[in-house]
Amino acid sequence: MKRHLVHRLGLGHKLAVVLAVFCGTWVAVSCVTTEETNRRRLAPLPDAYMNQLGLSAYTELKASEPIERSNELNQMLRTVAIRVADASGKKFDWDFTLFNSKEVNAFCLPGGKVGVYTGILPVAKTNAGLAAILGHEIGHAVARHSGERMSQEILVSGVLVSVQKLLGDSQTKPYVMAALGLGAKFGVVLPYSRAQETEADTIGLKYMVRAGYDPNEAVTLWERMAALGGAPPEMLSSHPDPLRRAAALRAEIPRVLDENSTKNRVSTEIIRL
Repeated sequence: MKRHLVHRLGLGHKLAVVLAVFCGTWVAVSCVTTEETNRRRLAPLPDAYMNQLGLSAYTELKASEPIERSNELNQMLRTVAIRVADASGKKFDWDFTLFNSKEVNAFCLPGGKVGVYTGILPVAKTNAGLAAILGHEIGHAVARHSGERMSQEILVSGVLVSVQKLLGDSQTKPYVMAALGLGAKFGVVLPYSRAQETEADTIGLKYMVRAGYDPNEAVTLWERMAALGGAPPEMLSSHPDPLRRAAALRAEIPRVLDENSTKNRVSTEIIRL
């Protein structure tokens, strides 16, 4: 009985040491701040490496996914995208592609490779709504969120592998690993992803204002997203609740307008599909 108890305590001590080292490493590597928001974050993997991954994935998508051929829609995308990208002040190798798909989505790969699906255009509704979407995706690129996520995955995987080795042939190993896996997912990975999404919203709001678009369209965009339904509970999702995003953006607008120039205002126009 005593020997079993001592073994359990010893194992608990080892786990505590591993977690302490993990937390210490996390703090050490997170002393980097995002330029536009001053958020403390994990240092992303090198840009050259991430940009190559992004270009490779983007090239494959363009070869496998149907691309929208409408000159009017493509011109509209380029016009809005260039304005917002220029407003970021970042000299990335920007490239924007409109994919012909009913999927209500857009993405940005490392290095400034942005894809927009035609299915999201009715939700964007206006050029300013599209500017909010593009500002969000450009915000992901500028904040280097992909490289940051990969750094996080390496750290989380490292601590899980270390714990797995410490457990050895322990009978409790499957339960401990399952608990740690769930804890990492719902306590670290998903909240971190939601924080990045919120940050991209904030950065995108700044860029669309600098580009001359009405920031209130970002609020109504997420209200329309919420009306689509189908989103999982926020705690189970990698993205914040759409209505919470709308409310956060509404609260952010006065500060963004105060800090950023609103000259060269662009008139809000309905997207013609």
